[in-house]
Amino acid sequence: MMRTGSALLAATIAVTWAVVYLVTQVFVSPPLGVGTTVAAGAVASVLLVLGYPSALRGPRAATTLRRGREGRGVERSRRRIVAGGHRMPLRSGLTADAARRTAELLRPLLGGDAVVITDRELNLAFVGPGVDHHTAGGPVRAAIVRSAIAKGRTVVSRRASSMGCDDPDCPLRSAVVVPLVVGTRVVGTIGVFRTHDQPAPRVQVEDMASILSLHLELAEADRERKLASDARLDALRAQINPHFLFNVLNTIASKSRTDPDEARQLLLRLSDFFRYAVRQEGQLAEFAQEYFFVRTYLSLEQARFGDRLRVRYDIDPQVLTAHVPVLVIQPLVENAVKHGLADKVAGGTVTLKARVDPLTRTTSIRVTDDGVGMTADVLDTLGAGGGADRGGEGAPNEGGARGGIGLQNISERLTTLFGERFSLDIQSTAGAGTVVEVRVPLR
Repeated sequence: MMRTGSALLAATIAVTWAVVYLVTQVFVSPPLGVGTTVAAGAVASVLLVLGYPSALRGPRAATTLRRGREGRGVERSRRRIVAGGHRMPLRSGLTADAARRTAELLRPLLGGDAVVITDRELNLAFVGPGVDHHTAGGPVRAAIVRSAIAKGRTVVSRRASSMGCDDPDCPLRSAVVVPLVVGTRVVGTIGVFRTHDQPAPRVQVEDMASILSLHLELAEADRERKLASDARLDALRAQINPHFLFNVLNTIASKSRTDPDEARQLLLRLSDFFRYAVRQEGQLAEFAQEYFFVRTYLSLEQARFGDRLRVRYDIDPQVLTAHVPVLVIQPLVENAVKHGLADKVAGGTVTLKARVDPLTRTTSIRVTDDGVGMTADVLDTLGAGGGADRGGEGAPNEGGARGGIGLQNISERLTTLFGERFSLDIQSTAGAGTVVEVRVPLR
């Protein structure tokens, strides 16, 4: 809806055009030209708009200035708090270095002469007057800080006598100390001190403590997620190594009698394979590295299966520099060889296809085999998350799927790394083969 001033201006312009029309076309004989009528109406409309203090000209400057003065202090404080929260080093955890950088950042923002950040026992960082005895890395000396830790709530001191510092020459006279909380646990404090009896604004310090606590919770969640992901990766390494090593060593032993040179090459490839699997650090690696790892694995398996194992690669060059999860592609390829083709007398073909989709910003990796496949019941079990190892090391499953590298483990790792921003799809038909496709965010 238009405001009253705008509506009135529009009505005035309409009446003006009507008057211009009557004067130039009705009351004058002969009537004036159409161009003259339009020009007169346009001039009159412009004069009305310029001279009319309506909403079309926007709010008055005086009003803008007055509102700005009224809310300037509050808005500036909020902006400073938000800006500090965006750059907070404690996102990496409650460490001495992160605490020092945070204290240096917050000292001007919180209006204090000194800022301390502690854990439950030590001053992790202290910036400002009193640093000579409130030393970073030393024990918490101020009783007000110990009180905030013990009570789990904000403590305010307006007198030097209530600060509880055991140094008689301490220059600090007032303080606001707020606990840092992760879940229900008090893990430390942030304290803002002043050298006079007027403490820093309590609400402002508590707001910042809430932001710091949130960052610490996120840091702890990251650590737990990384530990869980590392544990799954280690379990996957342990699951891959034993049976594969046994099979390849048997192949090398047989080759050493018939073709010593090839046996030597297989030993070198086996060394490369395990060196990468064991020493690869981190959860992500360039696709080119994982691709080399897979090719090394398949060359070892081809030495074992001979002509029964055929391999086809369909790799988009753009995908080589994309980062993908470590030890995800090789287990899928191993499943295709071990459970798709190993029990098929004529053998078959394993196809590795990789693409980058710049529109959806995803990397897709597809492993296909034309082996024995799986029945619908086995697929349903995999989809439900049960037995997602494509079996176990035990008895055969229906459709020829038995044993296997943990698809459930892979799925859990992808969930840890990407949340819901990935897909792991399995399609299979008994007697026709299996397709496993992974899509992860492009990195």
